[in-house]
Amino acid sequence: MANPKRGSHLFGEENLSHYRDRGEKHCRACESFQTWRNFREKGKPGEDKNKEQNSPTSSDECPLDREELGRNSWSFLHTMAAYYPKKPTDEQKKSMTQFMDIFAQFYPCKDCAKDLRKSLKNSRPAVQDRYTFSNWMCQIHNEVNKKLGKSEFDCSLVLERWRTGWKDGSCD
Repeated sequence: MANPKRGSHLFGEENLSHYRDRGEKHCRACESFQTWRNFREKGKPGEDKNKEQNSPTSSDECPLDREELGRNSWSFLHTMAAYYPKKPTDEQKKSMTQFMDIFAQFYPCKDCAKDLRKSLKNSRPAVQDRYTFSNWMCQIHNEVNKKLGKSEFDCSLVLERWRTGWKDGSCD
């Protein structure tokens, strides 16, 4: 079972140098904090490298990088699924399915969004009830974990992890 407190990227870990190769602005949401820092430390032609010394030493006050965005996105998605209604109306089911499609359309990391859209084509959101939706979300997340070479999460524990807290009382 994956360490439930360990985050993962939202979707994929592809090399994203193609953004720079096409002359596009560097994509912070598409790369790791370290990759971003390496890019910044190299600097742009004519840039004052002393300016970097005044910037934060951690990413706490900076835009989210790929790992932070993924970790926070998964936290949000799993929590949303854990609080999804036990008996959703047809309208709620439709809205959640639309939300997932829209989320995949506008997710800031382009490659991650592309992978999510592909996953949604292969496996439409299972929005019948809270447990089914939470389990579906866990399965989608485990696909990403597998792709990244990370351990998978035991999906039977999704509600304990994201709604009720661990049975050992560690969340109380």
